[in-house]
Amino acid sequence: MNLKRVVVTGIGTLTPVGNDAKTFWQNLLAGVSGASLITRFDPEKYKCHIACELKGFDPTNHFDRKEARKMDLFTQYGMVAADEAMADSGLAEAKPDPDRVGIIWGSGMGGVTTFQQEVSDFARSESPRFSPFFVPKTIIDICAGMMAIKYGFRGPNYATVAACASSAMAISDAFNTIRLGKADAMIAGGSEAAVTECGIGGFANMQALSTRNDDPATASRPYDKDRDGFVLGEGAGAIILEELEHAKARGAHIYAEITGSGLTADAYHITASHPDGLGAQQAMRQAIEDSGMQITDVDHINTHGTSTPVGDISEPKAIAALFGDHAQKISVNSTKSMTGHLLGAAGAVEAIATILAIKNGVVPPTINHFTDDPEIAPLDFTFNRPTVRNVEFALSNAFGFGGHNACLAFRKY
Repeated sequence: MNLKRVVVTGIGTLTPVGNDAKTFWQNLLAGVSGASLITRFDPEKYKCHIACELKGFDPTNHFDRKEARKMDLFTQYGMVAADEAMADSGLAEAKPDPDRVGIIWGSGMGGVTTFQQEVSDFARSESPRFSPFFVPKTIIDICAGMMAIKYGFRGPNYATVAACASSAMAISDAFNTIRLGKADAMIAGGSEAAVTECGIGGFANMQALSTRNDDPATASRPYDKDRDGFVLGEGAGAIILEELEHAKARGAHIYAEITGSGLTADAYHITASHPDGLGAQQAMRQAIEDSGMQITDVDHINTHGTSTPVGDISEPKAIAALFGDHAQKISVNSTKSMTGHLLGAAGAVEAIATILAIKNGVVPPTINHFTDDPEIAPLDFTFNRPTVRNVEFALSNAFGFGGHNACLAFRKY
């Protein structure tokens, strides 16, 4: 079968280190931490008092008040990121066939803010007076649906849910939809808004979160010996994927080409990654083979790198095992050291960071490294400073609770 080539023609981000793609990229290169004390609620009773919240986000800058009340934060975040990506791509102005443009959007938890509020109100009042928007605000597919309504796109439209791999899988599905000839362009990505009492409480009580409450800015420490968990983040990432000839015909700006993906399962544990990273290895291998490339072609990997005691050992072990001697030539990083862990939005946001590394020839740093961990395979983790280098071919990893693994492959166009 003659598969179509697929390129990236627009990006949009809403992150703890920048409310647009330009600011996001500048702050990644500057090594800016998005972590601080939680402002969304009083965290004093919780084990964890810190998170990577959005800064200065005001829904009324993007929606009228009546419209905003119909959307959970995760949908608001997604709509804002998609608007930026759409404007960046110029796709709407090109007036594409609306039946040939679709949307695939990922989230791990969906409308958790709304769910918590509605159930809390019910528990206090014991009166079943739920908002008529309760269900549409919480369901994960609503973000893709609302985007379709806004832009009038009638192509494939659904949500992917795979915990922290959700938006990477959305991008993989969108990529395959286009290259199989079922669409000319797709909006893909994900959003998350889980900095809530139940989000912080749940992750903290399973000992997944950092409790370095006295020093938020250095709490996310991927691959550091003294890491003690991830810092919960929030936000969104959106990518416009387009069939190459369709993009060229309208003179679109092309950031990079997406060439492959790998999707696997650890089949091991409900939260812990496989100790040898077997699923991660296979996902990376699949993405490289799907791209028609060789292991020795990989220049850069944006790792899942959450800053957890177990996961930060298994992923480098997987890289070392798969790439052998070439592993030492790969610039590896974890942008979660700055953004925190955006859960279902992480895969999309980190894919954008990978795309920009290819486009600009620089790999953002992994900040907050103080002490080497002898249990972690020795790789070039791009600690504390960005690395200027030519990046022709790169991978972006995203792994989720339940053993879900996704790897996306991008190449310089």
